[in-house]
Amino acid sequence: MHDPKPRVGEALRATTGPMPLRALSRGLNPVFTLPGQVRALPENDHWAGLLARLDIAFQPIVNIHTGVCYGVEALLRNVGEAGFDSIRDFFDTCHALGVLEAVEEALREKAVAKFAAIPHHRAMRLFVNLDGRALEDGDGLPTRTVALLARHGIERDALVVELSERHHPVGAPDELAVHVQPLRRHGFRLAIDDFGTGFSGLPLLYFAEPDVLKIDRFFLADIATDAKKRLFLSQIVHIAHLLGTVVVAEGVETEREYFVCRDIGCDLVQGWLIQHPTCACDELRLRYDRVEHLARQERRVAISDQKLIGDQIAYIPPLTLDTGMEDVFQRFRHDKGATFFPVVDAAGEPQGIVREKDLKAYAYSPFGKELMCNKAFGRTLRDFVTRCPMADINSRAETVLQAFSAVEGTEGILILDDMKYVGFLSAPSLLRVINEKNLATARDQNPLTKLPGNTLIHEYVSEALADTGAEAVLAYFDFDNFKPFNDKYGFRLGDRAILLFAELLAKALPRDTCFIGHIGGDDFFAGFRGLGFEEAERQCVELVATFRRDVESFYDDDSRRRGGIAGHDRLGNAVTFPLMTVSAALVHLPAGRAAHTADEVSRLIAALKKDAKASPTRVCAATLTRPQPA
Repeated sequence: MHDPKPRVGEALRATTGPMPLRALSRGLNPVFTLPGQVRALPENDHWAGLLARLDIAFQPIVNIHTGVCYGVEALLRNVGEAGFDSIRDFFDTCHALGVLEAVEEALREKAVAKFAAIPHHRAMRLFVNLDGRALEDGDGLPTRTVALLARHGIERDALVVELSERHHPVGAPDELAVHVQPLRRHGFRLAIDDFGTGFSGLPLLYFAEPDVLKIDRFFLADIATDAKKRLFLSQIVHIAHLLGTVVVAEGVETEREYFVCRDIGCDLVQGWLIQHPTCACDELRLRYDRVEHLARQERRVAISDQKLIGDQIAYIPPLTLDTGMEDVFQRFRHDKGATFFPVVDAAGEPQGIVREKDLKAYAYSPFGKELMCNKAFGRTLRDFVTRCPMADINSRAETVLQAFSAVEGTEGILILDDMKYVGFLSAPSLLRVINEKNLATARDQNPLTKLPGNTLIHEYVSEALADTGAEAVLAYFDFDNFKPFNDKYGFRLGDRAILLFAELLAKALPRDTCFIGHIGGDDFFAGFRGLGFEEAERQCVELVATFRRDVESFYDDDSRRRGGIAGHDRLGNAVTFPLMTVSAALVHLPAGRAAHTADEVSRLIAALKKDAKASPTRVCAATLTRPQPA
């Protein structure tokens, strides 16, 4: 439960207070232990004072779609005040003295006791870090932990044990799979922390088969602008979901990082954007409104997909992990057409599925069924659970399809809502979801550019105007001198110019914070949320300049040299129509503004368009704070 995220090279203040633990080794007498026992801490005032100085802070881990608090991670605090240079120094010293297990057990006791004092702790899970060097204790560690949880009235499935390679290798990945089996047998969940910073990488994920995967901050820093990191993270999330593993994005500090993580498919989020670690339990919340508020942004597509998925999922009543094997067989005998059943834990979180064919293979072996029904010697349902791909009901339909397609022979997808099992999506049902979405998309997309059309644009604008507590920027793009170009070169080249701008629009504007649409003809729309007005304006200026430069290649050499197309105005006078450009009118909707209507925005855009066409940058913006006069 030590803090897994100390800054590299950070030195924690050492004091002259209590004697550092390494100094206590002079008075530590050899203690011989039996297998399964833990060397006791020396009984002296120094140890008692040292442990009393240490404190536990909690940092929330919340659902990325709803802001509901899924759990808290216990982080060690005050090691500097206890006389150590760093958290790593503290645990290295404990290991050198042979008391690492005892110290960790004392700290777990402190963390569990503090967690039990949180008024709403029963609705959350407790994540505790375990030093990998303490794993060789066999059944001793989980047995003592079960007793510890019982003393404080905490269910064992509320505890998630985190392993990290940040400071020390956890050993060969295949050997680790053996070491964590006692934890699994006792019903504890397993998480790999700081994934991506250790030595084992994907082999660790393969052999350990964790319930939770926590992505290290390294992959999130600059992810909004680093395409390579986005690619790595998206593939890690995809692989984890195929294994039925929940993904946590650690160290999320900005809204842009949040949007990228949500768009890629992370399930949970942790970091300063939500809340800094706190030692005050009364500062922890059951729901974090900021995340819920961010999740509402750009949720139009997700809501549409959620309804499509919700209409197609089938609720197959699940089995719980504590269901007896005789009852499992009885369930299959009763539902003769069933070939599998979902399996959930006591909190309703899916663990996988149990297949009839797996049970038959064992039951038909000599004395197999009798052994399974024997509580003393037989196998339990937990031994037959098979991982199954999972997806949140807020996921895009394409994400669900990708998860299904990547696992050969899978029965379908377990659907979650707030991390709880809500139904099962079979292959035929998933195909119906994709077909319905394709039809709905086709009905409201522009046939030329395939971008969302007026209906979705209107919905986006209405939602942005209604959410007065969030900042937004609405941009309207209009071509200049398009008609002379279209008249001279024809509709085919005119369509190519329109497609050029659509491609530039999709490439230049970040999908995680921007919605783009095609109003029709040479009119386009873009909406920005979670980006900031100055950045949105900068991107629009660059987009306009890029189009002006690229569209010149559509003209003949004479027109480019002349700077326009030679022609005649309505009165028959010879004129030169300038080369085509695009103008942008931006309306800034600041957070905390007064309520406005779509008509007020339309009037403001009409006025801004005239000023934009006369501007050197072809961009004009205004902030809408008060209702516009009729």
